Amino acid sequence: MRLIRYRKIRLALTGACLAVLAPLSGVQAQSGIPTETVAAPAQPNTVVLPTAEKVDREIWHLNETGRYAVRNVTQPTLTAFRPVGKPSPASVIIAPGGAFLGLEMDKEGWEVARWFANHGVTAFVLKYRTLPTPPDQKLFVSELDKMISGQKSVLSPPSDTPAQALADGLAALRYVRHHAAEYGIVPSRVGFMGFSAGGFLSRSVVEKGAADKPDFVAPIYPNMGPMVVPADAPPMFVAIAADDFLLARQTGLPLLESYRAKGKSIEFHLFSSGGHGFGAGPVGSPEESWLDLMYLWMRTQGLLTMQNKDK
Repeated sequence: MRLIRYRKIRLALTGACLAVLAPLSGVQAQSGIPTETVAAPAQPNTVVLPTAEKVDREIWHLNETGRYAVRNVTQPTLTAFRPVGKPSPASVIIAPGGAFLGLEMDKEGWEVARWFANHGVTAFVLKYRTLPTPPDQKLFVSELDKMISGQKSVLSPPSDTPAQALADGLAALRYVRHHAAEYGIVPSRVGFMGFSAGGFLSRSVVEKGAADKPDFVAPIYPNMGPMVVPADAPPMFVAIAADDFLLARQTGLPLLESYRAKGKSIEFHLFSSGGHGFGAGPVGSPEESWLDLMYLWMRTQGLLTMQNKDK
């Protein structure tokens, strides 16, 4: 995402997109990112997708609340969160954000997956490939600071979904459908949702997914620009705050207008404030409990109950 207003780049990258605000210790720079890295956390119930590259280059770090983020991902994975209690036939793949330079695995991935699992929906967190960044953490922080301040930098966030991320998203959809019986889900009820850059990816798997596209889709604070909507586009759920810079980049609501022009089902929630990167929705914020709204939408779409065609 090429951002014109660098103050808003800083808010997006340090708040939600990269999830890399400094922990309690460590040197901090303009971006707030620590110059230390951390060991990769345990990730049970994880499979490596067939789009993986041979060399693993990923680098892990913490955000300001001690949550995990990762960059330089070369080996995409899916981490399964099985439902508590009786499972519904639906499942959802969750793509964290990070400007395609990194992934906020905890805030926009695992936390949301646990919420769905606790509500009977099998969830899969997708760690998709990101663009290369300097392996040295200090150099990465320095280059990010340059980008934030408008100086020349080796970092260059893309304007839309990179080919590698799209390939990983489609590979994830194929994997979940192929292994649906193992997870006790219905292969025709596989959804895809994503935050920020993951929202860009959510749009892309619909636009370019053809037979692999999801059965429902939920881009959360995504690219709000116009979209190429296929004739068989799935129902869409969108949530964004009124003061999100991605919304400010548009005149009107082109994403919604694109879907409506094709006569496709779309539900849209515009919260009065919250900025970019509200994740699952902080308690007391306007966007608190938006996941409940999405769950209700899934129920009214008939996604949470078995149909004759599913048997």
